[in-house]
Amino acid sequence: MAGKAFAMSKSERAFDIFLYVFLGIIMIVTLYPFLNVLAISFNESTDTVRGGIYIWPRVFTLENYERIFSYTGLIQGFKISVLRTVSGTLIGLLTGSMLAFTLSRQEFRARKFVSVFLAMTMYFSGGLVPVYILMRDLNLIGTFWIYILPGAVSAFNVFVIRSFMDGLPYALQESAKLDGANDFMIYWRIIMPLCKPVLATIALFLAVGQWNEWFTTYLYNGSKANLTTLQYELMKVLQSTNQGSAMTNANDMATKMAQISPESIKMAITIVVTVPILVVYPFLQKYFVGGMTLGAVKA
Repeated sequence: MAGKAFAMSKSERAFDIFLYVFLGIIMIVTLYPFLNVLAISFNESTDTVRGGIYIWPRVFTLENYERIFSYTGLIQGFKISVLRTVSGTLIGLLTGSMLAFTLSRQEFRARKFVSVFLAMTMYFSGGLVPVYILMRDLNLIGTFWIYILPGAVSAFNVFVIRSFMDGLPYALQESAKLDGANDFMIYWRIIMPLCKPVLATIALFLAVGQWNEWFTTYLYNGSKANLTTLQYELMKVLQSTNQGSAMTNANDMATKMAQISPESIKMAITIVVTVPILVVYPFLQKYFVGGMTLGAVKA
């Protein structure tokens, strides 16, 4: 019996060792690309051309970061990216939660029709050209609001938040009504505080989407230097490096930087673009799993 118990513990130890090694390999595979980019971004530009840099810079320098922060387009892009991320996230949360609250009300007679209508928008779209014409007719092209208003309501987000609200005890709303609360007071003072997990989850989706999106700038505000975004500036540097300066003006600072130090500049800008959104994630992580589990999508 003792020998069997010993054999069991030995096999369990072997499994634990295998599990730790396997998870260690997964961690290395996951972290290596980021560490490699970080190392190249801190490496001296002319030395980077030689290659052979893995997770530690061979010739450490801050010159790459000094150069990109001297690029005015990057600073302006950072400001606009932060502004659109904060504004887009807040407006998206407000509109999505208000619509979800309306759809969660049992007495709302058009609930099923609106839900089906929203679901259709997840599968069908008018196409790029009709959307462009619509944005032009709404006078949104060349403005900051082109980043916010077209995506202010997301059907997926509405369904996730509504599903979470459907799981809350309806007796809370009935009690509030008996105490004289109107619909807005119920929404703002009772439902919203209880929806923190799902709202944090949706906030993460919205923030990442707003921060990483660059195509809207390329399509509608490419000629507006005061409305450029950080991701768009990164795209210009990568494009000028990979395809030469034919696609950008010869006096463009992005092209000049790419020609001076293509690899190091690309990696430095990549780190600058990535780090801010990584900083936000830990604050929302504890709500993420709970919000997605309790707010499972159902139309």
